[in-house]
Amino acid sequence: MDIKVLGTGCANCKNTIALIEQVAREKGVPVTLTKVEELRDIMGYGVMSTPGVVVDGKVVHAGGVPSRTKVEQWIAA
Repeated sequence: MDIKVLGTGCANCKNTIALIEQVAREKGVPVTLTKVEELRDIMGYGVMSTPGVVVDGKVVHAGGVPSRTKVEQWIAA
């Protein structure tokens, strides 16, 4: 599973990465987690508010830290 977190490095971006790592570890699901910080690349996904989350090439979240339930659904899918 390929997950990208889109953001310039704010606290919410860091919290989103930590949450995804924690849930993946708890579920035993291997993920490739990439941080996308370049504004041009973030805009390329059509994300205007960060953090944004892209799972296997599809934008699934933008703006604010996602809920644990949401992250669990992405990991389980």
